Amino acid sequence: MDLVRQFTTKLSNELDKIPALRAFQVSTGIDKVYFVFAAATTLLLFVFFGFGAKLICNIVGFIYPAYTSFKAIESDTKADHVQWLTYWVVYACFNVIEVFSDILLAWIPLYYPLKLSFLFWLFMPSTKGAIFLYINLVAPFLKTNEACIDEALKQAMSCSGKVFLDISGMVRDVGRDVTKTVAMKIVENSIEVRSPKAADPITSI
Repeated sequence: MDLVRQFTTKLSNELDKIPALRAFQVSTGIDKVYFVFAAATTLLLFVFFGFGAKLICNIVGFIYPAYTSFKAIESDTKADHVQWLTYWVVYACFNVIEVFSDILLAWIPLYYPLKLSFLFWLFMPSTKGAIFLYINLVAPFLKTNEACIDEALKQAMSCSGKVFLDISGMVRDVGRDVTKTVAMKIVENSIEVRSPKAADPITSI
């Protein structure tokens, strides 16, 4: 019981640093600790049953780290830069794997709760899971296949540039043909308007 009380007191002190929660407690009379517990429980239930779970995972995995990365860039602490650069590399690799195995992963029971826990594990300062995965999995794989990846990227960029030039040429040709056709129509209509109308045979008699 004492541990629970100590945890609640510590959490309350941390929540006091958030002005919005202080204002919420003053205006509603609801203890901010209870509100946070209720909100967290609601989110967990949504994730557990799959309602909005993907959105919540995206918020946790992308929006929060993006904002924290912004703060790290603005700071002078090199450790923050390394931590969040590492996170984004690992997160990108995870997204690639998830895209190609999304159909299979969706059938895993409690996939989104597991994914949410995994994302927290990646970027929490106390766990630094992204650094662990980078050192043990991502970096060795990328270093081993760096030459092949560079060559594939080079070919992809070359092909994409060629495709872009081909599409640009097609668009230019189509635009020229359309412009020519429209100009001819305008000239023809102008000639028809200026030419005198043929006399009505009944009127001429």
